[in-house]
Amino acid sequence: MDFALSEEQQMVVDTVRRFVENELYPLEPEVERTGECPPEVGREIQRKVLDLGFYAPNVPTDYGGGGLDTLTLMLLERELGRASMALSVWWGRPSNILCAGTPEQIERYLLPCVRGEKLDGLAMTEPEAGSDVRSMRAFARRDGADFVIDGKKHFISHADIADFVIVFVATGEEDTPRGRKKTLTAFLVDRDTPGFHVEPGYTSVSHRGYHNCTLTFDGCRVPESQVLGEVDRGFEIMNTWLASTRLTVAAQNIGRAWRAFDLARDWAANRKQFGQPIGKYQGVSFKLADMITEIEAAEWQMLATAWKLDQTGEVGREVAQAKLYASEMLGRVTDQTVQILGGMGLMADLPAERLWRDARVERIWDGTSEIQRHIISRELLRPLGA
Repeated sequence: MDFALSEEQQMVVDTVRRFVENELYPLEPEVERTGECPPEVGREIQRKVLDLGFYAPNVPTDYGGGGLDTLTLMLLERELGRASMALSVWWGRPSNILCAGTPEQIERYLLPCVRGEKLDGLAMTEPEAGSDVRSMRAFARRDGADFVIDGKKHFISHADIADFVIVFVATGEEDTPRGRKKTLTAFLVDRDTPGFHVEPGYTSVSHRGYHNCTLTFDGCRVPESQVLGEVDRGFEIMNTWLASTRLTVAAQNIGRAWRAFDLARDWAANRKQFGQPIGKYQGVSFKLADMITEIEAAEWQMLATAWKLDQTGEVGREVAQAKLYASEMLGRVTDQTVQILGGMGLMADLPAERLWRDARVERIWDGTSEIQRHIISRELLRPLGA
C-alpha cells in the first residue's frame, strides 16, 4: 500500500492550511465575541476562495466544480476543520445531491452554487424526528400540478444564509418488512417562496456564529418541477448522495483535534513549573502520547474509508466507524488539551475552550454516536441472521 500523498494532494493540503491560518484564524476572535459572521465578511472569504480556484471542490468537473476524489476532498475538509465553522462554511461545498437534479434544476440551483452566486441548505431534522427520519411529520400533499408543504424543521445549519433549501418531507406510506413506513420526497424550496419562513434557532454552546435555524412551512406551495429526484423516493436519494457527509464530519473533527494537539504540545514544551517544562512530567507527556495515538488512528481510519469509497462506492459500516471514533476522539483530545493548559485552557484568550465546546455537538449531529453504533452492529449481525 502507498501511504504517500500525491503532489496534487499535498498542494491541496498546503494551500488550504495556509488559507485557514492566514485568512480565517484572524477572524475567529470577533466571531466568538459577537456570535456572528457578517455577510460581507463571508462574501469576502468566498471571493478569495474563488480566486484560488478551490470553490466547490466536491462538485464534478462536468458542472464546473473541482471534481476532487473523496480522499483528496477529505484532506481538504480536515484542514478546514481547524477553523471556525462560521467562517469555513463560506468555502462553498454545495450539496452533491443537487447533481441528481433535472437539467433545469442543475441550471437554476447547482451551477449558481458552483459559481458562488447561491448557497444551499439541507433540511431533514424535526422536533419529533431526529435520527428516525421516517417519523417525519412535515408533509407535502398533492394539489393539482403542485405540492403544498406544511410542517416544521429545526436544527437546520446555516439556513439563515442559504438562498434555498433542499427539504425532505413525508409524501405517503409504503409497506416494508417492518410494517408501514412513511415515504419521503426531496423538494427545492427558494427562500422567498410564500409560506416558507426561516427563523432563528436555538442558542448553541458549540460553533458560535454558525447558526441553526427553525424552518416553518405553512401552506407552502411548490410546483412538481421542484421535486429533486422522484416522488416518494427521497430515502433512496438521501442514501445515494449523502453517504460522505458523515465522513466529512470525521475529517473536520480530525483537523480540530490536530489544532488542539498542537496547542497542547507547544504549551507543554514552553510552560514551566518547578523549574522545568511541564512536558517533562509524565502526567502531561503521557497525555500527549495518548492524544497523538488517537488522532492518527482516527485519521488513518478516515483516509482508508475515503479510499474505499473511491474504489468501490460501498461503505456503510466504515463511515459510521470513522464518524463515531473521530467525534469521540475529539472530545477526549480537547478535554485533555484544556487540562494541560490548566486555567488558561478555559479562557477565551486561547482557542482551547472553543475547541472543547465545539467538540460536544460532533457526537450528536449527522447521526449520534448511538446511531453509529447501531449501524455498525447491524451490519455485523444481519449477515448471520441476528
